[in-house]
Amino acid sequence: MDEWLMERYSLAKGRIQEICTEDAVREPFADFFRKTASFLRKTGEILEREKEDLSLTEYEAENRELYEELFPENYGTSYGNPAYAQKILGEYGREFTFLYAELRGTAAYAYEKKWWDYLVGAELFLEIHSAFSEEELPPVKAVREIIRSYVNDYCQDMMERRIAEAVDPELDFAVRIVMDSDLTDPRYLYRYGEYVSGNETGVAEFLNSLSQDEIDSMARTFTEGYRIGFINGRKDISKKKTVNIRYNLGFERMVRSAVQQFREMGLEPVIYRHATHAVNKRGSARVGFTGGIPNPQYDYDHRQDSALFLDSDFVKRKLRSMQTSYEKYKDLAEVHGGPACIETFGEEPFAPAAQPEAWTLSEAQQKLQVELDNESGQIVNRYIRGDERSFTIIAYPVPEIGDRFPEIFREIVKINTLDYHLYERIQQTIIETLDTCQWVEIKGKDGNETDLIIHLHTLEDVKRQTNFENCVADVNIPVGEVFTSPELAGTGGVLHVKKVYLNGLQFQDLKLVFDCGQVIDYSCSNFENEEENRAYIEDNILYHHSKLPMGEFAIGTNTTAYVAAEKYGIADKLPILIAEKMGPHFAVGDTCYSWAEDTPVYNPDGREIIARDNEISILRKEDISLAYYGCHTDITIPYEELGSISVIDEEGERTPIIENGRFVLPGTEELNRPFDGE
Repeated sequence: MDEWLMERYSLAKGRIQEICTEDAVREPFADFFRKTASFLRKTGEILEREKEDLSLTEYEAENRELYEELFPENYGTSYGNPAYAQKILGEYGREFTFLYAELRGTAAYAYEKKWWDYLVGAELFLEIHSAFSEEELPPVKAVREIIRSYVNDYCQDMMERRIAEAVDPELDFAVRIVMDSDLTDPRYLYRYGEYVSGNETGVAEFLNSLSQDEIDSMARTFTEGYRIGFINGRKDISKKKTVNIRYNLGFERMVRSAVQQFREMGLEPVIYRHATHAVNKRGSARVGFTGGIPNPQYDYDHRQDSALFLDSDFVKRKLRSMQTSYEKYKDLAEVHGGPACIETFGEEPFAPAAQPEAWTLSEAQQKLQVELDNESGQIVNRYIRGDERSFTIIAYPVPEIGDRFPEIFREIVKINTLDYHLYERIQQTIIETLDTCQWVEIKGKDGNETDLIIHLHTLEDVKRQTNFENCVADVNIPVGEVFTSPELAGTGGVLHVKKVYLNGLQFQDLKLVFDCGQVIDYSCSNFENEEENRAYIEDNILYHHSKLPMGEFAIGTNTTAYVAAEKYGIADKLPILIAEKMGPHFAVGDTCYSWAEDTPVYNPDGREIIARDNEISILRKEDISLAYYGCHTDITIPYEELGSISVIDEEGERTPIIENGRFVLPGTEELNRPFDGE
């Protein structure tokens, strides 16, 4: 252990212990400092703990102590709540609620034994406490500058650590938990330092009830999807040495089996936690392994905390840090194969409340964020090339989905392993019809106001070319869609869904208006105020871009999943991964082939999918900064809201594929059988 670091830690520890009981700071600030010092003292004790051998009861109590302040019933008096922080601390509220969120990361650092990460957070706390120990209160600007200096001073170190975790298999904190723990003993769940809810313990208990053959089969669907993704993309998996596995706590039995199967392919796992430093966070998304979410409103309230420090200097600093770090780890990055993700669903749907006291990006900062996302995407692609990497995603329910959780879980396993050969043949029939025309019309029904025209690319040789990819169960599990990247010119109209969940957020009565293939207007009815509704869409669908193109049009064919969702009443809880297979869907943002448009892609029949570009992505050949948006959000129209999907020929004649939510194209009748209970 670094002697200088430990000396600093010892000094910080001693001062934090004093603050827990002293009154050196005037109220109301003293309450914040005492409570936060107590939290840091607790996480410091865990950091110093040499063995993780508590009883289950002790672990449960410790976990609750660390996270209970965020629970909805306690959030009204938590400094993590921007509204409460501002109510108590006045003009300093936003700075202190940022500090609160940044220091919550010490719980993770304590269990991972990340002494440096813990220390720099503790020293930030002490510096601000010192400023409030003076006779006169420091100006708000001075407090903000202390935090900004912390961010800027440690940006390089935090970025480098994050990038190393993403590509270096020797950083194996989570891998050791997965591979070395007794997974029949639920205590292992608490050794990550994440919040452990009934979902995590429930999934672990359920997986422990399955045979090893069942676990291996689940893992095989997952790992084979990853491998087949390389094959179908004509990419050489033998060049790769690592795979990033992302999962929610509780799935360790499946992850252990997946690790063993990936190792048989020559791939070592890299598993890292979702970002905990503000420098590395991207909104409220959790990329990496994660536990439960004690309160999604808290995550939502802090999604734009970067507004405190985001300026042009920070953008330059972060991009330099990324470039320097990737250059340092370029050999590891070059052999990294991409992510393999196990997603979960079933949590109670979350409709956030707008908190005006929370940090929000200004219009100028929104443009800077877009610039940062664009440039950082280019850096990543230089070191982990898009045309050489792949991915796979699979999803399973958690116990919160309801009393029929075991039954639903087994149903999802069935859906994830449907006969892809059957779907391949049926979807080929749909593609052959779609390839006869350049226009597709989609209309809603029963109050759904969708009225869209999609313009397809021109095929020069239909025997060798196609517009649509025949999507079987590889990178996107389960099976069940045909998709394309439309031509933007000529694509337009209204996309409407009555209710949809995107990235864990509910949207009510969502409407997007397209012209020349780009979103030009939008609305929803989540809030009474139209301005709040538009801001909600701008934050969580448009990601602050003034326009976004339609990057994908697809027809979902997985009627089995749709009927199961209706049977169990879980349609509102399904992830987009499954929901996109349950009707036509439209993605706003980048195309499905972003960063790999020049890599030929072929359907099982040997025809090349030529619709890999649109008028935006093709700009990469002139100026790559204009070609990508760094987002891709799928929006699905459910079958019950779908009036028709028809292809239109040059004479205006229509050939229907779907009418009134049922497949009517000859050769697709099999897809209606689940509707009839077959």
